[in-house]
Amino acid sequence: MDPLTTSEQTRLAGDQRKLRLQVLGLNNVDAEATFDRVARLAASFTQSPLAMVNFINDERQMFRGMYVPTSSPDDKADPDHGAIPFDLSNLSREAPGDYGFCPHVVAQGSQLALDDVFDYPRFKGNALVNDLGVRSYLGTPLRDNTGMVLGTVCVADFKPRAWDRRIREHMQELTETLLADFKLRDSLLAQQQELFAVFDGAPFPIMLTEGPNHLLRYANGKQGQAFGMVPQFSPGRMALPGLESIGVFNAMDDAFHGGRPATLGRAQIATYDYPQPQEFSFLCTPVRTSPGAPISGVLTVAMNITGQAYSGSEQQAFAANVQERFERLGTSGIAGAFPG
Repeated sequence: MDPLTTSEQTRLAGDQRKLRLQVLGLNNVDAEATFDRVARLAASFTQSPLAMVNFINDERQMFRGMYVPTSSPDDKADPDHGAIPFDLSNLSREAPGDYGFCPHVVAQGSQLALDDVFDYPRFKGNALVNDLGVRSYLGTPLRDNTGMVLGTVCVADFKPRAWDRRIREHMQELTETLLADFKLRDSLLAQQQELFAVFDGAPFPIMLTEGPNHLLRYANGKQGQAFGMVPQFSPGRMALPGLESIGVFNAMDDAFHGGRPATLGRAQIATYDYPQPQEFSFLCTPVRTSPGAPISGVLTVAMNITGQAYSGSEQQAFAANVQERFERLGTSGIAGAFPG
């Protein structure tokens, strides 16, 4: 077998990193208090005006932790004197995959310290310099508990400065404090698998999706037999066009955004396990990790009601039991059934 080229290795590493972020529930731009706190600490002890906890997949960078300065009308756009050259109050929590200096940290897997960006022709023309006026940067690889680099913890300044050994070491130590968070997420994943084993024995199709785009987190065997097996984390609407065509995902939208169960009482669909179209009911229940937590996803339970009256009581009882189990996970010291 021919050895992989550098570009192929980079692409493969990006795919693996994206999958790991998806598994951990980190493949989005949602702010999280833990990461915002780490960014704030990084800014504080380095005396830097800008700090981020940045996760990078194969397409984009996601600043789930961020500390940015607030500028006032009196600020002078003079980065050499430490003023804030741009209004950063509405700075986006995402950026293209090749933007700034963090992708270089991830690619090389080691800390990158730029005392003055203008001293490095390779970095002087970076868009981050032109867009935000950044003149110095310190980025540290953010590794999970398996050793995979998921992104960076970084700080930046609008003036040149020396990142001494003490600061670099403290940034490394701060980054390593997040290992406990990753271990906790993996622990939760193991508990999820135990819960999914309950789903496997259910006599009707079940799928659990994540987020507003209904990424498929889990589907039991009955779901695959009836509506088709699809890869994990597939966008539901694209991966299951049959369910989309009869309005199941519209009901899931209602459940996710409305915060209440939504029902598609009767819908006819051709399935993979019966030669003739069957009539199903679908109950879509929003999933929360604790009673007051935001909605994380949707549990959709289907029931074949061909030739039967529909009451929905069995679906509702099952969905209520599952929601109770998720909330029990969320209140037992684990961050939630969907990390992040």
